[in-house]
Amino acid sequence: MAGIIKPMCIVLIAAVLAVAVAPRGEAAIGCSTVVSNLNPCLPYVTNKGPLGSCCSGVKSLYAAAQTTPDRQSVCNCLKSLASSYKDVDLNKAAELPGQCGVNIPYEISPSTDCSKYV
Repeated sequence: MAGIIKPMCIVLIAAVLAVAVAPRGEAAIGCSTVVSNLNPCLPYVTNKGPLGSCCSGVKSLYAAAQTTPDRQSVCNCLKSLASSYKDVDLNKAAELPGQCGVNIPYEISPSTDCSKYV
């Protein structure tokens, strides 16, 4: 299960970055919410399965992160998880927003400066 959380974080990073375009507010989205929403993406970003129901979680996370603090919280959670897991295909994680029909103005990457884009 722990091996699943890190790859999902990469997927969540993509979702968080997509949410970064929303208005400001107080952060109410924690890493547990990010992991919960992006858990279905883990097989895809680790090259162990299809995209499946991943987009539902990506879109839900995008819709939930409406404030700047929420978007930054999600982004930072994804960055932390992405750097923790070595079996995540960063290219697939970066492609998730596009695969799920969500547009974000930056690249999903462990080196993304969340404070700069959100």
